[in-house]
Amino acid sequence: MPGLLMAQTTAIPPAATDLGRVEIRSNRNNDAEARQESTASKIVIGREEIEKQGDSTLGDVLKRLPGVTVQGAPGRGGAIRMRGLGGGYTQILLDGERMPPGFSVDSLTPEQVERIEILRAPTAETGARAIAGTINIVLREGRKATPDDLKITGSQEHGQGSSMVNWVHNLKTEPLAGTFTLSAMDNHRDDQSLTEIDSDYRDDQLRVSESSGRRQGVYANARLQWKGEQGKTLTLMPFLIYSEYAAQGRIDARRLTSPGITDTALTDNHSRYAAARLNGQWGQRLSADDRLEARFGLGQARYNQHITQTAVTSTGLLSNALDEQRFTDRNTSLNAKWTRVLDNGHQWVSGLEHEGVRRVEEASAGAGDDSGNLKASTARWATYTQDEFKINPNWSAYTGIRYESILTEGQVGEDLKRNKSQVWTPLLHAMWKPDPAKRDQVRMSLTRSYKTPTLYNMVAPLRYSRDYQPDVFPSNVPTQPDRVGNPDLRAELATGIDLGFERHLEGGGVLSANVFRRNISDLIRYQTRLQTVPWSSQQRWVSSPQNVGDALTQGVELEAKFRLNQAWAAAWPVDIRSNVSFFRSKVKDVPGPDNRLDQQPSMTANLGGDYRLRGMPLTLGGNVNWNPDYDTRRSQEQWSYQGLKRVVDVYGQWRFSAATALRLTVSNLLPRDYETATTFNTGTQQETARTTDRNWRNVQLRLEMKI
Repeated sequence: MPGLLMAQTTAIPPAATDLGRVEIRSNRNNDAEARQESTASKIVIGREEIEKQGDSTLGDVLKRLPGVTVQGAPGRGGAIRMRGLGGGYTQILLDGERMPPGFSVDSLTPEQVERIEILRAPTAETGARAIAGTINIVLREGRKATPDDLKITGSQEHGQGSSMVNWVHNLKTEPLAGTFTLSAMDNHRDDQSLTEIDSDYRDDQLRVSESSGRRQGVYANARLQWKGEQGKTLTLMPFLIYSEYAAQGRIDARRLTSPGITDTALTDNHSRYAAARLNGQWGQRLSADDRLEARFGLGQARYNQHITQTAVTSTGLLSNALDEQRFTDRNTSLNAKWTRVLDNGHQWVSGLEHEGVRRVEEASAGAGDDSGNLKASTARWATYTQDEFKINPNWSAYTGIRYESILTEGQVGEDLKRNKSQVWTPLLHAMWKPDPAKRDQVRMSLTRSYKTPTLYNMVAPLRYSRDYQPDVFPSNVPTQPDRVGNPDLRAELATGIDLGFERHLEGGGVLSANVFRRNISDLIRYQTRLQTVPWSSQQRWVSSPQNVGDALTQGVELEAKFRLNQAWAAAWPVDIRSNVSFFRSKVKDVPGPDNRLDQQPSMTANLGGDYRLRGMPLTLGGNVNWNPDYDTRRSQEQWSYQGLKRVVDVYGQWRFSAATALRLTVSNLLPRDYETATTFNTGTQQETARTTDRNWRNVQLRLEMKI
């Protein structure tokens, strides 16, 4: 594109040069405008920022966004969280639809994504199952004048080589437009961990686990759009995933009370995941002021995992074991939305939604004699209405209300479990501009949101811990409990308030501050207790989800994006990207200290920058991501610990021409072992299991071409 603009500049009067500059910055401007114009607090991350760092996974992009954290060791992927809250509090959408069951954000590559939208407070249209907020991932959109993108990547980590190819093809036909994205990867990875067990329930132990694995996968998606007369549009969005994983490993376990006694076992892990989904959207203008949209989605996913553990020597620490998991998920959705533009700037939107999920899971030979097969389903109905309008040049407002009804049913063996919940969620947002001619604005939100128990929370059959050895130890230990669902769970409800200030800078960039608070009732948390299991009169430690009472969380989120010479005229024009968030929470029925919500650090911070060298086609940049360590008291007897996580990423891009560039990215430049721990202490007996996971520097070289 720059080469084309240079050619235009030489052929037409100099005034056209400004048009070229506007075109180059249009994507960034559109993202900034979408953020400015939204009454609800919204952050939009476009293609320019998504591809800037040269990340290989979408999780690496998300971890740098304000208030977002990624669980797990660096470079190993993990669940995406907003405001440090645990699983189920963050709503993740794909093209405006809820993620299908079993689908992971790490299944997407950055090349497949057009933009990322972050909503800090729920809206009626996007859904209220978003106590922490919503992340909407919009897949690539086709542009007829844009050439194809081809990226070939090779990487090295701990002596293991990996490769990836990404191709984005833009259709140039009429009246059909769109894009097709294909990604293929061959990833080799080592894993090492060390677990120290200090226990009154069993001998103190030291366990060392090592494995070497290979993951191969193909991911493809497309967005095909047909535009007809009178505002008619049809968009089809097929999505396909296939991946296989195989790993062989070794476990060495040693009794610390008897240093000469060591058990060894070999492990073999094979898994396969395949998913296909088709989303579609039909739009039609009914009149100058009315538009109707209908969306549908259908998909299926299959997962098969087979893990064997073969004891080479055995003194009771390690034994032969088999763990299998096989399930099929089918999901459908059907939504209708009517938009009407009214007088005085009102935009009224109403809709109906239906979503169905069905899971069939086969019994695992290693899960216990009475686990049985699982058949479960969830049906969700929702209706909503909302109105967004301008009160005057200074004020705009949004009001909405949403109703959802969710029915979950599951059959485990002969037992039928059933749970139904209904939730009303009123929502109110407002935006105030002190001076309509300037770029300062204040946003306020008062909302109700909720978190429903997952299908597996409610109907999961009894699953024995991996160290299940009834002939050796009839009872297990509290840090490695069995697990079972709870069909009597109630949905968590949260009343929330958000207050934010934004200043959009003249030369691009933004300064923002946001404070929030959520009061949560009927908090769901896994509790570990001694129970008598069906197969024996012996008691075993069993973990199951319970409603444990009320909680609150609050925090401050700060963001600054600007060019350094905007603040200091003599400075280099370095693009600065920075954010820092502080979180506090309290579970009221759990004694302190550290009675915080699960997996919520006290803060998260990012500092990054990008600089295009003058006189050279070289761009340099990097980012530091920081999450401090913290303890969580989960109950009277249970504690957990998550260690410090500090990730440094750097890159350099050399552009040979407008169509070709070479990028070198070093992820996790300064690797640091990642520690986690669980503790169970009754006052008379205790056990602590502390695990240290190794991780390594990843060096990636990528050839980027426009063809």
